[in-house]
Amino acid sequence: MFPVVFSSSRPSANVSPASRTRHDGKGLIMKKFAVAAFAAFALSASSAMAADMAVKARPMAPPPPPAWDIAFGGAIASDYVWRGITQSAGEPSVASYFETRYNAMSTLQFYAGIGGASIKFSNGAAAEVDFYGGVRPTIGKLALDFGIWYYYYPGGEDAFVTFSPVGAVLTATIADQSFYEGYARANYAINDMVSVGANLYYTPSYLNTGAEGVYYSGTIKFTAPANMLPNGIGAYVSGEVGRQELGTTDTIATPFALLTPVDLASYTTWNAGLGFTWKVFTLDLRYIDTDLSELECIAITGDPHPTGAGGSKWCGSSFVARLSADLTVNDNLK
Repeated sequence: MFPVVFSSSRPSANVSPASRTRHDGKGLIMKKFAVAAFAAFALSASSAMAADMAVKARPMAPPPPPAWDIAFGGAIASDYVWRGITQSAGEPSVASYFETRYNAMSTLQFYAGIGGASIKFSNGAAAEVDFYGGVRPTIGKLALDFGIWYYYYPGGEDAFVTFSPVGAVLTATIADQSFYEGYARANYAINDMVSVGANLYYTPSYLNTGAEGVYYSGTIKFTAPANMLPNGIGAYVSGEVGRQELGTTDTIATPFALLTPVDLASYTTWNAGLGFTWKVFTLDLRYIDTDLSELECIAITGDPHPTGAGGSKWCGSSFVARLSADLTVNDNLK
């Protein structure tokens, strides 16, 4: 058997100083290596944690808009003027609408709506009911709108008026003046303050007379910078120049006479106005005019109250003040 020798952990007194120095040097190197390794591990762990925290702190993308929405509103105006011609005989008018919208994607919306307005036609119709629908694509700053609009005028009756001082000429209006139009509209936002637009409408039978109608116009709008006015009030200036091209009417039978075809006068109309907005409300103040003569105007409108010269002032210059409110369910009722 070999003898077992027990020794303490203290180095022997017989160990030479050089030997102790070599031993201590190796320990110091090992300690430095361990410290360096720990530091590297800690640094890499903290870097990974910081990277992970940066990813977690990244803001989330806004949620897509709800697929369905409903828009609705109403208005009261000192006069209802449509393409330069009064629809309410120069008297005040009220209007309202209800529109359902479906956002197929953020840049494509389908819609359908119904609206109504008080009118005063020469045939006795007192209401306009509108049915419309279409699609609104958006391409960057360009907003497009394509659709069909049906104008329904219930309660009308055949009527006529003599508008010559000697009674040699008469004009007549038919009971049913309802008709439809197809339209294409575009609006381009040059920047946050300026936008321009173009509009095109077509009907095969203007006011159900059988006369083709094409209306095209250009628009421009300047919006005031935000916070220029106090209390959240916004402001804008806008204008439009349009051309209504009209064709020849059909031969129309009425209880009073057999109306032979008539070439309706084409005309130019323009308007310019100033508007103020506050929350859902808009106050629009606008000057409107046309280049129609009084005789051309009565041939289109059948005004039952002609002037002394046998014409009509329903197509003349006018100033219209209109107060409206427009809301959507997703923006205003949630």
